[in-house]
Amino acid sequence: MSGDWFTANEYWSSRLVFQRMLAAVYLVAFICALNQFRALLGERGLTPIPEFLRGTPFRRAPSLFQLHYSDRFFAAVSWTGIAVSVSLLVGVADLLPVWACLLLWALPWVLYLSIVNVGQIWYSFGWESLLLETGFIAIFLGPAHTGVPVLVLWLLLWLLFRLEFGAGLIKMRGDRAWRDLTALHYHHETQPMPGPLSWYFHHLPPWAHKAEVVANHITQLIVPFALFAPQPVASVAAGVVIVTQGWLVLSGNFSWLNFLAITLAVSAIDGTLVGASPPDELATPPTWYGAVVLAVTALVVVLSYWPVRNLLRRKQVMNYSFNQFHLVNTYGAFGTVTRERYEVIFEGTDEDTIGLYTTWREYEFKGKPGDPYRRPPQIAPYHLRLDWLLWFLSLSSRYGGQWLPVLVTKLLTGDDRIRRLLRHDPFEGSAPKYVRARLFHYRFTTPAERAETGAWWVRRPVGSVVRTCRLGPDGTPVPV
Repeated sequence: MSGDWFTANEYWSSRLVFQRMLAAVYLVAFICALNQFRALLGERGLTPIPEFLRGTPFRRAPSLFQLHYSDRFFAAVSWTGIAVSVSLLVGVADLLPVWACLLLWALPWVLYLSIVNVGQIWYSFGWESLLLETGFIAIFLGPAHTGVPVLVLWLLLWLLFRLEFGAGLIKMRGDRAWRDLTALHYHHETQPMPGPLSWYFHHLPPWAHKAEVVANHITQLIVPFALFAPQPVASVAAGVVIVTQGWLVLSGNFSWLNFLAITLAVSAIDGTLVGASPPDELATPPTWYGAVVLAVTALVVVLSYWPVRNLLRRKQVMNYSFNQFHLVNTYGAFGTVTRERYEVIFEGTDEDTIGLYTTWREYEFKGKPGDPYRRPPQIAPYHLRLDWLLWFLSLSSRYGGQWLPVLVTKLLTGDDRIRRLLRHDPFEGSAPKYVRARLFHYRFTTPAERAETGAWWVRRPVGSVVRTCRLGPDGTPVPV
């Protein structure tokens, strides 16, 4: 650390890399919002924002959309977020005075907070809060021409610690499979959104799966404490986190969760250890800036009471925000490991009558498993929100109570907005006469089955999620 207590300029290069990586995640998040909001949240979406706002006061959901909502305004907010993210990605903030740099970094946080707070179930994932908390702390890192504020770096480390350690604790306290080292016998096959390599990970030998679990426990329960150790120990710990998160990127699709964890870990690396020295002359941060950083640090310390209490509780909750601004949250994932995989498959027919010999045609989604011969795609860091909710729907119909009937209606009317969320519409925009949704059991093929058939999955029907229905006179689905 430099002689100035406020700065730690050996992290100058790490700050630059962290900021660029965070800007890239913001960019993906705003692109996701722009591409999907009309079908999910728009004025004619599955859960329209205007209806949500009518019963939700500002204090419960602070958002620009509390002041005004239209689909056009939402698109403008998304496009503004994209533009600001690109400017941050190319380093515009580093050309500005400190106050302007802070304001520029605050803009995407305000915009994305506005989206998340009206996003309802579609924005209920832990990585939304993680992006907002990371983005809030990043506001105060400052431009490249000033010293690196050490207190902000500590706040980023504290966030990474809670992310990793919380996930480790929830596993050990939750499913026995994490304690007996068998969790990854199932996880690669049953995770919400398998990736291109998930089939191969699933077929690793049992000893390798156990080694994966052991490595996970070490990384999440031991390594996080080393992040606060003197250098070079902290940089080594950050490297372990980066490697582990990279392994998760290869083995599945978890939106930008793993990419954000890697981004946070970068902030713990001492750039001078890898030959990245700071410039000789860095401006001394202004006094007011120091006061702001101290105030933010105090705020995080106070708000840390709730996540710390959660970490110490036996009945730990995961991915929960204690305030409407998503600051100092609690994190965790996969406290329970799903043993069997089920998928909801939507089908339609344009035949006038249905019977034993009716030809049903299947809707194909962009990310979730459907066609057994289709290799699981690489989606992350992009986030397919409807595909993820359909995975939850396969676990329990209560996850679709609010939006599933509306989705069926949209399919029966050939809604163009919903079609854009699909990989393949078997009716090419025309309206089918009947729609149904069946529940299938899925499992990965064995190597022998794959060699023989070319399929990635074996599936069999096990039940019904939505009974066969048609569009009634009032424009709602009617079971037949």
